[in-house]
Amino acid sequence: MTDFGKPQLMAEGLGWPEGPTLQKDGSVVFVESYCSQLSVFQDGKVSRLAYTAGAPNSCVVGAKGELYVCQNGGTVGPWRAAEMSVPSIQRVQPGGRAVILVTEVEGIKLNGPNDLVFGADGHLYFTDPGTYNPANPDPSYIFAIAPDGTPRVVVAFENPVFPNGLAVEADGSVVWDESYTGHVRRRRPNGKIEDLGKMPGDNPILDGMKIGADGRLYVTDLVGKGIHVVQPNGKVDAFIEVGGAPTNCIFSGETLWVTDATVLAASDKPNLGGQLWKLTVPGGGAPTAAGSIAGGR
Repeated sequence: MTDFGKPQLMAEGLGWPEGPTLQKDGSVVFVESYCSQLSVFQDGKVSRLAYTAGAPNSCVVGAKGELYVCQNGGTVGPWRAAEMSVPSIQRVQPGGRAVILVTEVEGIKLNGPNDLVFGADGHLYFTDPGTYNPANPDPSYIFAIAPDGTPRVVVAFENPVFPNGLAVEADGSVVWDESYTGHVRRRRPNGKIEDLGKMPGDNPILDGMKIGADGRLYVTDLVGKGIHVVQPNGKVDAFIEVGGAPTNCIFSGETLWVTDATVLAASDKPNLGGQLWKLTVPGGGAPTAAGSIAGGR
């Protein structure tokens, strides 16, 4: 059994923090959806890194230090951004303006990109579950963008499952969690899809995901108020209690940074009670890839 460190609160007063990534200097960048911005935690303080409009859902650092953003258009539950945007993948230079890269894939207009990650093949993979609405769900997709900017469909789900957190394993397998079903699934490079099972709890609403150095998955659960630690075969090893509604996480060595919305998105008023936590995970995270995507307007 892994001896996880006690979570430490590092920052608070955040507007739905999500989708963290690491800059080369070790600073933590994350989105604040309610503030329509990318923020950076550095030297014990949080500051704006870039404005995106809409509601950014996640970000990842590229090979040249640029950031790629899942832009859902401007929604967090019933809330709407003061300046709405178009659902898209954006590229942002620190301190610069957001450039739109992709708004549709193979004729399919994006509904609300959610999480993204680079694979070792240089492709940028992202989930597009649309708006969270179990009663009237949008179609569910996983897409990828090649380095030259060409997008393609990776998975077109027969039924809406709200694919959310996303990771790419060393062999190129794409792994994701599903907010509607509570399941974690994997798509092998040959196209075969495996069900790793439903996470524990009466109503797990899964959000973010990262891979540990030993191959285990770290899956955040908004309702469970913590992180499921899952073996590659789907066996759940542990549950780490952290925050009130943890949205996603990122490894920095043996430190796991966790973004926490603290409450569910049930109001049309922005909640600025979000938090940033860190805890120790012996062994740390798996190696990550970084690429660059051409194009933009």
